[in-house]
Amino acid sequence: MAAAVFITDFFLKSYLRANFAYQSLPVLPNVFHITVTFNTGAAFGILRDYTHFLIYAGIFFLAVFFYFIRQEKVKSLLFFAACGAILGGALSNLADRIVFGYVIDYLDFRIWPVFNLSDACISIGAGVLIFLQIRQSRQKHHEQPDHSRSS
Repeated sequence: MAAAVFITDFFLKSYLRANFAYQSLPVLPNVFHITVTFNTGAAFGILRDYTHFLIYAGIFFLAVFFYFIRQEKVKSLLFFAACGAILGGALSNLADRIVFGYVIDYLDFRIWPVFNLSDACISIGAGVLIFLQIRQSRQKHHEQPDHSRSS
């Protein structure tokens, strides 16, 4: 999953950067455009021009995330798919920052800041991990015997 996200986003970014830099192509006018931008910040443009900090933060995040993966006890196929989506997206955006000094964004829904496939995969993967954690927590809660009642 990580490789698929990384490679797909790499080719999309490379093609769009080479052919449509700073352009906006309407796919569904006023709803969805391919708008190629170069983001020197993080999500929503925060920390603009703090590229070195964002590179180090990205490396730190990856180290913590690998530690998290190793510590997880319930490792399902969905868990690994979510982790792969997050890792592929994080590595793709980190590679952009290291190589170019910015992240190439291109998905423009007009009601949200422009983002890319990696951002979407990170968000979806995180949502799946939260869902799995909630489900696991509920299962543990239901498996525990109720000692509050006396016989």
